[in-house]
Amino acid sequence: MDLKSNEPFWLVKNGILNSYPSLREDAACDVLIVGGGITGGLIAHQCIADGFDTILIDKREIANGSSSATTSMLQYEIDTPLYELTEMIGEKGAVASYKACAEAIGQLGGIAKKIRSKAGFKQKDSLYFAALKKDKEWLRKEFEARKNAGFEVKWMEAEAIQKKYKLDKAFGGILSKQGASVDAFMLVHEILEYNCKRGLQVYDKTGLADVRYGTRLNEVNVSTGATIKAKKIVYCIGYESTTMIREKFVDLISTFAIVSEVEPGLSRQYKDVLIWNTSDPYVYLRTTDDGRMLIGGEDEEFRNPQKRDALIAKKEQKLVRSFEKYLPQATFHTDFAWAGTFGETKDGLPYISEHKDFKNSYFVLGFGGNGITFSVTGMEMVSYWLKGRKHLLSEWFQFGR
Repeated sequence: MDLKSNEPFWLVKNGILNSYPSLREDAACDVLIVGGGITGGLIAHQCIADGFDTILIDKREIANGSSSATTSMLQYEIDTPLYELTEMIGEKGAVASYKACAEAIGQLGGIAKKIRSKAGFKQKDSLYFAALKKDKEWLRKEFEARKNAGFEVKWMEAEAIQKKYKLDKAFGGILSKQGASVDAFMLVHEILEYNCKRGLQVYDKTGLADVRYGTRLNEVNVSTGATIKAKKIVYCIGYESTTMIREKFVDLISTFAIVSEVEPGLSRQYKDVLIWNTSDPYVYLRTTDDGRMLIGGEDEEFRNPQKRDALIAKKEQKLVRSFEKYLPQATFHTDFAWAGTFGETKDGLPYISEHKDFKNSYFVLGFGGNGITFSVTGMEMVSYWLKGRKHLLSEWFQFGR
């Protein structure tokens, strides 16, 4: 499956950061990670830290799937509002899920610092505003739910939003202190480079062909003809998991994003905040670390890569109009436009779990707008399981829930 269009901003901006070989000889390991995006990189980082002999493979070049197309807005807010999630799965699971995402942002910042990342990780506020007058009532309810759960939030009326952010057509909103942004494509390469010096083996252009699942060991044949014997497999393959797992568990969605030319004055004004709204689908806005504005949204049901990419020009025009609607004092000069594919689950939560059809294996599938923060949580969960420990969130992130 083609998870992105041809020219996402991060891929063009960074070019080829590192090159890895394909696997040509048979190998063995404690943990085989399938998928070389941000999720696979983070799981590999944890496995190496825990002392496991680890191999990572990807059928593409490293980070050339969804991680090159992501807008990398790091939020603790899950696509399902906290008060709704509480009604769906109970207060314990809902609050634990939100808090895990909040903690994940700080944990990712810690990793970026440890590896001396240059990927522009930056802590930011997050403004979630009502796009319609009728949304203000339920958004205020969401504010109370978060406040009661202990999150650092502030309610802002329309006048305050306009005064501070020069944002029109906002009918009130929640300002949260816990948010961040990063260049995920670069961060993946940095994480892998750091861990390759510590024993991680990485092979790109090495696709999974088939697996023989055993009682204690899985035997994996890859596209190059080599075989890997692995005690455990961790599948970090995102939306491509739909081709492996028989039951339907996620809806695939196409999203679109555009990045402006370098706009120093404008980008400085919004460099410390992530902005998104209650529209369905929602519009989201952030700056990049090189002084550009990024706006995304206009989601559509995913059909195939060709139909998705044929919509890019039309979606670009709509996103520019959205930008000018909310920030009428500014002009958006598009430099890059692209599309990517992501997934929506019934409750907005990821699938980080074992699956009955795959022995000695785990899936870390961070769907929705929280893919990166869910992946950080997945690091901890996989680490627990590999050490024979239970994890609090397993009940709410499992298949068949």
